[in-house]
Amino acid sequence: MTLPKLALFDLDHTLLPIDSDYTWGQFTAALGWNDPIEFTRQNDAFYTQYKAGTLDIYEYARFATRAMVRQGEAKSLAAHADYMREVIVPALKPQALALVQQHKAEGATVIVVTATNAFVTAPIAKALGADELMAVDLERDTSQGGTGWYTGEVRGIPTFREGKVARVEEWLKARGLDWASVHSTFYSDSINDLPLLEKANVPVATNPDDPLRAIAQDRGWRILELFR
Repeated sequence: MTLPKLALFDLDHTLLPIDSDYTWGQFTAALGWNDPIEFTRQNDAFYTQYKAGTLDIYEYARFATRAMVRQGEAKSLAAHADYMREVIVPALKPQALALVQQHKAEGATVIVVTATNAFVTAPIAKALGADELMAVDLERDTSQGGTGWYTGEVRGIPTFREGKVARVEEWLKARGLDWASVHSTFYSDSINDLPLLEKANVPVATNPDDPLRAIAQDRGWRILELFR
């Protein structure tokens, strides 16, 4: 019996040659939503923590969404449409689009599993042709008289490190599946995604950082340089 196929993809520096969270912050700073110098200083500090495996994803989510929480829904949606057109669409590389389409042609369900929040990444996943998105979901202010807009707090399990495994397992369980009943491939650039890479039938170190490259070489995993 042929098992259902899952093609799981990290997003930033895996299917995109850029970091969508960081470039969204730069984009909104250029609009005057952030102080560009202070934003860069703080974001670089968070990125150092990310590489070291010490990032507090909840603290980072508050930081990354602070500007759009202040600006509100209408301005944020309009800015994101401009961001897609000016930043993301030029960064969509033919080889990344072709890789997604290859898996879809083979009958796989394509899921982007990213630690960037869903507001930023939902239109990107759609533009890439993904079937599903698992991202950091954000709480909305649903209190009486509330804004209905995001609060900056994380809702549910964040798709970060072991949280990516948990979210995929939730998705599988909801469909009466588990790891043993699917054939899964996972592409990622980051050592932070080691837990999900170790769960996949086929782990692919894609444009890998140095720690992940070393592990991939040691374990004989495929290494894919997608943007060379």
